[in-house]
Amino acid sequence: MTRLYTDPSRFSEDQLRGFAAAYPEHATLVPGGVIRSSPLRAGQVAVVVGGGSGHYPAFSGLVGSGLAAGAVVGNIFTSPSTRQAESVARACEAGGGVLYCFGNYAGDRMNFGMAQARLRDAGIDTRTVLVTDDVASAPAERSEERRGIAGDFTVFKVAGAAAEEGLDLDSVEAAARRANAATYSFGIAFAGCTLPGADTPLFRVPDGKMAIGLGIHGEPGVEDADMADAPAVARVLVDRLLAERPKSAGTRVAAILNGLGATKYEELFLLWGHVVEALAGAGLTVVRPEVGELVTSLDMAACSLTLMWLDEDLERWWCAPADAPGFRRIPLPEAPAGPRVLPEAVPGTALVEGDGPSRSAGATVLTALHALRSALHEAADELGRIDAVAGDGDHGRGMTKGVDAAVRAAEKADSAAAGARSLLSAAADAWADEAGGTSGVLWGVGLRALAQELGDTGPVDAVRMAAGARAAFEAVTSLGGAKPGDKTLVDALGPLVDTFTAGVAHGDTAEAALGRAAAEASSAAEATAALTPRLGRARPLAERSVGTPDAGALSLALCARTLAALFEK
Repeated sequence: MTRLYTDPSRFSEDQLRGFAAAYPEHATLVPGGVIRSSPLRAGQVAVVVGGGSGHYPAFSGLVGSGLAAGAVVGNIFTSPSTRQAESVARACEAGGGVLYCFGNYAGDRMNFGMAQARLRDAGIDTRTVLVTDDVASAPAERSEERRGIAGDFTVFKVAGAAAEEGLDLDSVEAAARRANAATYSFGIAFAGCTLPGADTPLFRVPDGKMAIGLGIHGEPGVEDADMADAPAVARVLVDRLLAERPKSAGTRVAAILNGLGATKYEELFLLWGHVVEALAGAGLTVVRPEVGELVTSLDMAACSLTLMWLDEDLERWWCAPADAPGFRRIPLPEAPAGPRVLPEAVPGTALVEGDGPSRSAGATVLTALHALRSALHEAADELGRIDAVAGDGDHGRGMTKGVDAAVRAAEKADSAAAGARSLLSAAADAWADEAGGTSGVLWGVGLRALAQELGDTGPVDAVRMAAGARAAFEAVTSLGGAKPGDKTLVDALGPLVDTFTAGVAHGDTAEAALGRAAAEASSAAEATAALTPRLGRARPLAERSVGTPDAGALSLALCARTLAALFEK
């Protein structure tokens, strides 16, 4: 939802005024849009792009050297007026003529067309190139009817680079048409966008579905399909564009994976990893890919893939330098003379082969880790919900990621006949390395301290376990700095260790001591609901946390109960 505005009816004018104030070195406000702050060279072709607002960085953000000379900016998802289109062109024209370039939409065609006629009547040679890249909007045999979506950018980039080279209007127009003929796009939407002042999106995607063949003006897709994971989405995008591959195309392509407002960069990077694999599998080489937001649709949750099939000239123009508020390209550095020598990877935990009793103890540790994995996966959603009350909601996910890594490392160590210390140390390091975050490193350091007391020789008795438990507590509190009462896992760990070590010192079996210790840890974890956090991410929202137990204390108590139940059998 677009929440920030003054008057929804003046959203376009207000945002454009702020844009020009933010980038005075690039863009100057003129009636109808913006032009470059630095004038074009005398005789240079003025590439003027444009359309409605709501697509940033298209169109105003693409005004700068190597790209557009000016951008005509209409109301949200609305064609600029004839006067706006004429005004911007006149403001930036430098004697070399004007090339209008915009997506193939009826309102834009009519208003820019009328502006072109007026400019020609005034003696200014003006041409128009429509972008028709969206393969979902019309079949191949009627490609001239297709609308322009994210492929706008490749055509703008080529036209701007050709003009920057000093080519005349005929040649810049030809370059833009060549780029458009080589450019194909296809998109998928997950949710519609909402106009400023509106309470509901322009369209809704049914639950569990994705809209295939999106537009960039809040239009729904041409059909709905079942929601898929990232590899499948990548395959849909790539296969649809490969089906349109021109007969004369080579193997080098420019590619844009474009987000439309609410599908953000990390998601796009993840998806790009699968897209580039699919493109490479088709024998294609991607040249200077762009992954990010280049042609958006307010806050639409959607993405699109654009391919421009390159020839020598198109590749040169695609790679040419550019400097605009919404896009910057610098020349690539010279390739190194030889392959780069990378540092060696961090070595894994050294494994020591254990004797019979220690290997048996290691097998028990592995069984315990399997039990913890099951328990933590079952509780992951609830732990995340509790953590989200005053934190970031990732505790359940972090714990499952950590224990999964620990199990994998322990299994590998067990297959290598490692002793108990080596096996648990490998599991501890894997937990810390994979889980990340505060809980990940604290579990890692605690388990590693416990492991050092178990040794790789001899049986693991209750005394060794008690010494390890105390070492784990000291390692966790030393590294994390938490004290009892801070509302952290230490509030459960302290009673767990104290009760267990006291029971062992009294002569109890490890199983009996652990059962009582787990009960004490569970009571202490529940009691953290009354505490106010003094450390961690929950501290800034301390009052909100009161009444809810600490997720880290709860997960620790859960693990203690799981182990107690396992060893009672």
